[in-house]
Amino acid sequence: MYSSLKTYFPNITQTQLEQFNQLVDLFQEWNAKINLVSRKDTAHLFERHILHSLAIAKHFSFENGTNIIDIGTGGGFPGIPLAIMFPKANFDLVDSIGKKIIAVKDMSEKLGLANVTAIKTRAENLPAKYDFVISRAVTAFPAFAKICSTLFRKNNIIINSGIIYLKGGEFKEEIVGFKGIKVYNINEIFTNEFFETKKIIYLPINYTTILT
Repeated sequence: MYSSLKTYFPNITQTQLEQFNQLVDLFQEWNAKINLVSRKDTAHLFERHILHSLAIAKHFSFENGTNIIDIGTGGGFPGIPLAIMFPKANFDLVDSIGKKIIAVKDMSEKLGLANVTAIKTRAENLPAKYDFVISRAVTAFPAFAKICSTLFRKNNIIINSGIIYLKGGEFKEEIVGFKGIKVYNINEIFTNEFFETKKIIYLPINYTTILT
């Protein structure tokens, strides 16, 4: 794992490498208790969950003080890996399932992630204070964009603010009509077979077109 992270992220620190190593152990402990992901998937935790989350960090860099919300965080992905990579950005990890939030909170605290807040709620109940909304395919993109439309702060000064959505498979029909949308192929970053159909959907904030 260390060698892969150093290859993809040459500037990663020793502290961050140790946090990722600890995350693997913590996640496996929690997954044995409450089944955050399929038990069969734990053997592929680094590739399918940690590295998949970090695909975002290959295209986006979150400035210090940036507010990010991870909707439907589940076991803490992509929020926790990105919080490790960007320790001076603020991450709210949100899920409606209490036991998952308990696990996320515990892992974040043990990793020393002071920039993570774990919240049990629905995203629709949160205030408009975010610069980015991130998630791993919790629903079809139009429905997700509608949820996101109430979460961005109106005085946003972050140039590339918007929705960053990890999604696989075929979804061309879902993004028809969204102006300014971009799709990045993760298999151009990570060559593992798992990433062959994985993509990042990015929609910059534009309050007149987000619900087109």
